[in-house]
Amino acid sequence: MDTSAYFAHPTAVVDEGAVIGAGSKIWHFSHVMPGCEIGERCILGQNVLVSPKVKLGHNVKVQNNVSIYTGVYCEDDVFLGPSMVFTNVINPRSFLERKEEFKPTLVQKGASIGANATVVCGVTIGAYALIGAGAVVVKDVPAFGLVVGNPARQIGWVSRYGHRLHFNEAGEARCPESGEDYKLEHNTVSMQ
Repeated sequence: MDTSAYFAHPTAVVDEGAVIGAGSKIWHFSHVMPGCEIGERCILGQNVLVSPKVKLGHNVKVQNNVSIYTGVYCEDDVFLGPSMVFTNVINPRSFLERKEEFKPTLVQKGASIGANATVVCGVTIGAYALIGAGAVVVKDVPAFGLVVGNPARQIGWVSRYGHRLHFNEAGEARCPESGEDYKLEHNTVSMQ
């Protein structure tokens, strides 16, 4: 492992066998375990755990106090907010070992998960979706979906830049920041 390609704070623990991309930064009291893969230009905040077999794409931002357990895969440009939670077993019991029952969780490109949200294992969070702070995600979230609450429910759509989209009668909307156009058809949003 070439430790010159990334930065790790002296209090961070990076186990042998972890793969870490160039330009990544690992901050105070974080633990990166063997067998995980962290892409280029990722930032792991303070007190972050990355378990074996976790895969993080490029430019993933993980805020303080997040544990990313085995079974989680985050594509490029994902944002994980402070103290958000992933699970990896549906029915955990302390007296039973269920490592063979880990359910995969996929967070697709550009999605953001807000502070203190919980993502129950086995779901897919679509590209550029926005999960509100404190939400409890128990089912798949579509690309560009905006979900809030417990259990999380979809209340609308957002652009790649994270702005709420307001569709006209023709199912068309424009991001106020980027000027990108979006189309809503059959409860699916796509960029034009």
